Amino acid sequence: MRLNALGTHILVDMKDCNRRLLDDLPFIQEALLTAAREAGATIVGQTFHKFSPHGVTGVVAIAESHLCIHTWPEYGYAAVDIFTCGDSFQPEKAADYLAEALECQNPCPVVIKRGILAGDRGAGVSAEAAKKSDDRKARQRTIASV
Repeated sequence: MRLNALGTHILVDMKDCNRRLLDDLPFIQEALLTAAREAGATIVGQTFHKFSPHGVTGVVAIAESHLCIHTWPEYGYAAVDIFTCGDSFQPEKAADYLAEALECQNPCPVVIKRGILAGDRGAGVSAEAAKKSDDRKARQRTIASV
């Protein structure tokens, strides 16, 4: 059985980053936009905000989905969220670019395949659960025909 995912979601805990860069709104904005471009995204919108006393949050909306960041300069930490659907955008490339741009010494990525489809079964249904459901349906058809 072949599983098809509608998208790839990468969550990256970026630890031990350059604290000064994490608090620089123009830098964060350009880094997120460049990451999107470098990975082949089509940018459709953006919004960024500088917090007081420190920290930046930003979202780049792309035709393929989004890139987001929230920074905690006081901890040298950034939470990065990259979600994409389709094959034209390379989310790993965007994550790698951001880790390098933020001078991250300890990136911890988690890759999640989203919208997993297997035939006409719903996402998240294990093969064993699907087989049990198919067996139950077959028994019901047999009983109904008797």
